Amino acid sequence: MKILTLVRTELKRLTATSMARLALVALMLVPVLYAGLYLWGNNDPYGNLKDIPVALVVEDTGSTLDGTPVNYGDDVRDELLRDNSVGWQVTSAEKAATGVRDGEFDFILTLGPDFSNALTSASGNTPEKAVVELTTNDTNSFLATTIAGQVAEKVRASITERVGKEAALTLLDGFATVRSSLTEAVDGAGRLADGASTATGGSLQLAEGSGSANIGALQLNDGLQQLAAGSAALPAQSAALNDGAQQLNSGLQQLQAGSADLPAQTAALNDGAQQVAAGNEQLATTGSQVATAVQDAANQVPAARADIVALLDASPLTPEQKAAILADLDQVGTAITDGNQQVQAANGQIQELAAGSRAVANGTQELADAAPTLAGGIATAASGAGQLASATQQLADAAPTLANGIATAASGSAQLSGGITQLAEGSLTLTDGVGELATGAGTLRDGLSDGLGDVPDQTADQREAAASTISDPVALDTSAVTKASTYGAGMAPFFISLAAWIGIYALFLIVKPLSRRAVTALKKPLTVTTAGWATPAALGAIQMVVVFGIITLALGYQVEHGWGMLGFMVLTSATFATIILALNILLGSVGQFLGLVLMVLQLVTAGGTFPWQTLPGPLQVLHQILPMSHAVDGIRQLMYGGNLQLAGADAGILVFWLLGALAVSYLGARRLTRHRTLRDLRPSLIG
Repeated sequence: MKILTLVRTELKRLTATSMARLALVALMLVPVLYAGLYLWGNNDPYGNLKDIPVALVVEDTGSTLDGTPVNYGDDVRDELLRDNSVGWQVTSAEKAATGVRDGEFDFILTLGPDFSNALTSASGNTPEKAVVELTTNDTNSFLATTIAGQVAEKVRASITERVGKEAALTLLDGFATVRSSLTEAVDGAGRLADGASTATGGSLQLAEGSGSANIGALQLNDGLQQLAAGSAALPAQSAALNDGAQQLNSGLQQLQAGSADLPAQTAALNDGAQQVAAGNEQLATTGSQVATAVQDAANQVPAARADIVALLDASPLTPEQKAAILADLDQVGTAITDGNQQVQAANGQIQELAAGSRAVANGTQELADAAPTLAGGIATAASGAGQLASATQQLADAAPTLANGIATAASGSAQLSGGITQLAEGSLTLTDGVGELATGAGTLRDGLSDGLGDVPDQTADQREAAASTISDPVALDTSAVTKASTYGAGMAPFFISLAAWIGIYALFLIVKPLSRRAVTALKKPLTVTTAGWATPAALGAIQMVVVFGIITLALGYQVEHGWGMLGFMVLTSATFATIILALNILLGSVGQFLGLVLMVLQLVTAGGTFPWQTLPGPLQVLHQILPMSHAVDGIRQLMYGGNLQLAGADAGILVFWLLGALAVSYLGARRLTRHRTLRDLRPSLIG
């Protein structure tokens, strides 16, 4: 209860008068105003960049691309005005230069006269980079210069992506044209290879044929030479042939005259032959009947003999008598058999005579029938002989000319043979050349086919997508484990921690670290120390509750672990209260001043603005040690929904600082209970 009494006493002292109450309220509002106003003022600076005045100077005169006029400067200007990321103001170069010096513009973005020419130069032989000129003035704002660099880089990346897409699309369209032409070339090379192969076979056949033709030409030459030699006597021979033809004509004329009575004579001959054939046929018929009767008698001889043998066996005759009878009987049988053979032979001859006479009769009939035709043929032959005689006369007349022509042909055949020999030799050379052509055409076809496979086969939409990918090949896929909602929310943990320190520091301007009267009267350093800490700790807790309300309600920042963050803020304020208490107990007003120095040091090392890894080495060590670094980190973890174990570790370090500072404060209070110095009774300005 002594502690509560001391706390109440201190609070009464702080609210004893109107001025005291006003001072207490003012000091209590210091962290609220500091954190609230700063975070409010920096709540969303990037969202207000559109209010930054920026001069945009476009002097681009344009260019042509594939015969089409283009002006990338105007396109970029229109795109920037639509984007409205900053307060673009299109103006002249002179006004922009004056404005950036006078503070009217924070920076200038200039697209020069050759901007489009440079962007389209890649299609020519002298490509050059387009230049985006950025003019800044740090007297306007250093951060504005940093923002200018980011804006210029964004503009450069946008231009690069657009121009790169157009260049890539042009390249891919060219590839499509190349592929189409290459496809036709592959087909042509295939036809060329097939034709060359066919030509190779044809050239081989030509070589073989020319060789055979050469042999034939040589044989023809030999034959013509022989024919020329033989045709030298052709005039005399044709004259002799003409003589013979004339004689043949005379003979046939005579034969025609002698054969005029031939039809009547052959008819009479035919009548006599028909009569002979008819008589012979009757004779043949009679002979066949006789032959048949004799054959029957001969066939009955064995049966008759068998009957006689049976009768003889049944008779009482002696064997000798039987044998004598059978011997006589066998002679009769043999005679009958021999006579039958003679009769059959005579019958065959008679049959042949009948057949022959019939054939003669048929022949005479045919002769009689053909006699008129034969007579007509002889007459025709006589007529033809006359024509032959006329033709042979013409041949005899033409023979000298023919002989001369054959001699000329023999001479030409020699020249033909030489030409065919050259053709044979040339065809062999042609075969070798066509073979090389076929090999080369096959290589060309295969090479073009391989090249065709390497050229992508894309539709217009696919080329458009590929061009977009080539111009902007990397997409940034961001994911956040935790995320602050705004820039102000991102800075809040740092300024909350700083506000907690400033709030406690300001309170100790009116709050007494220790009650001297209590130290003297009670002689209980622990009680006095606890009471001296409890008053600013309670007031600091109130400050943190108000700051938490400003952050969550007034500014609307999202807090993932609300109660945890509020408790951590109260712990932070209580820890800072013990540290400043210990400094005041040990060093008095010097300790209060050191609290200000320690705040400045932690302002640098806490890592509230830039990552603490960017600090110099000694300051990185202080970052790990000083409490505000852990206060900032713990509030971040709880506010953004981070790692609660890290927040717990940060809370543990703050508790360590709190207990350590309380221990130091206790030792200082204990010293005061045992002895006093003149400084304790009459403290100076600097303690």
